[in-house]
Amino acid sequence: MSIEPIRFSGISSYSADFQKILDRTVAIAAQPINALQNDQTRILSQRSTAQAIQRSVDGLNTAVTALGDIGQTRAVSGTTSNSAKVSIGAVTARSPATYNITEITALARSASATSAGFAESSSGAASTTGTVRLTFNGVTNDIALTTEENTLTGLRDKINDLGAGVTATILTTGSGATPYYLSITSNTAGEKPITLADDPTGANTNLLAATDNGSNAHFKINGVAVSKASNLINDVVSGLTFTITGTTAVAETVSLTLSSSRSGLASKLESFVAAYNDTRAAADSQIGEAAGLLTGSFIVRETTNLLRQISGFEGTGATKSLAALGVSFGSDGKASLNRDAFDALSDTNLQDAFVFLGTPTTGFGALKTKVQQISDPITGLIAAETTRYDETDKRLAARVEALTTRLAFLQKSTSERLQAVDAILGSLAGQQNIIEASFKSVLLGIYGKSTG
Repeated sequence: MSIEPIRFSGISSYSADFQKILDRTVAIAAQPINALQNDQTRILSQRSTAQAIQRSVDGLNTAVTALGDIGQTRAVSGTTSNSAKVSIGAVTARSPATYNITEITALARSASATSAGFAESSSGAASTTGTVRLTFNGVTNDIALTTEENTLTGLRDKINDLGAGVTATILTTGSGATPYYLSITSNTAGEKPITLADDPTGANTNLLAATDNGSNAHFKINGVAVSKASNLINDVVSGLTFTITGTTAVAETVSLTLSSSRSGLASKLESFVAAYNDTRAAADSQIGEAAGLLTGSFIVRETTNLLRQISGFEGTGATKSLAALGVSFGSDGKASLNRDAFDALSDTNLQDAFVFLGTPTTGFGALKTKVQQISDPITGLIAAETTRYDETDKRLAARVEALTTRLAFLQKSTSERLQAVDAILGSLAGQQNIIEASFKSVLLGIYGKSTG
């Protein structure tokens, strides 16, 4: 915040001196304001630096959390030997396994039925008695049709209003004496018979000319026969979802293989190394001879302590440290991943590594709680410190505003007083000129000259 300078415009010969007095007075009075504004600049720079550290620690939180997650899931992913017959969906299983699917004799499909042809769709009776019975998947619904509703269109609408799990539509061939047909389709796949009868308690006349009861998906998994109403199978193998997409030949086998992904773990370790080094660089930039604005800050101390806990974490199982996974820390504090060492891990070592990484709440993964104590945008240490920076900046801004208002008043009042003095001096100078002129006139009258 600043004030507009006042340009002194006087009439005396001392106007330039008065301008210097005014500028000097304002400059001296502005020194506390300049000091406060410098404090504001420093506070905002500290806040920006703290937020930069927070972003790096937040990235480290993401990396540590990912390692805890992959430790829990064992990086298990699935593959299929024939995606044209069986495709892999979600995998939440934590153990390697193989499942052989054979004898896929049928895919799940929806049941459907079609009536005989009608001459009209919106006129002419659809029922001889006004009562029709719909049975779907063993559940019966009796439909009462008023005189106005007793048409093919009315019957369609009444069926749809039931909410019975089927959808009725009217098909038309556009030609012939009976071009209109009632079509009923199951809303879900599976073997679910459909019947539609007129006068169910009397003649019980079948209104359907063609029916397809639908079908379940039929297959065997590891020799066990399975029949499901959907091709999406998510309740046969714990932690594995797959979809039946085609039938198989008699001797054909589709293998679903669950295995721990080395590349998946390597990718997470590489992300961790990068995030760790980013945080290390952010903290180190505030330490030493070339330290930044946060030198000595508890943010830097806590972040450095966190990095020390992470790099020195010891497991309780067969794998004791990150070094066993190929992650090392140099004398400069930077982390690196030795891919040759990682790739040399046996399958047993790999499983031990997952135990070391733990879960989001155990093992190495539990360190995310310590990371979040610093990085959390609401409750973290850095968030609390940036809030204090904001509060300090507001207090400084209020003080600057108050002093600036006072300075503006001082500048105005000083200028007014100097203007008054300048006016007096200007007036005196004018009177002096008049007196000198009169004196010279007297001298001229007496002596014939204006000088002695």
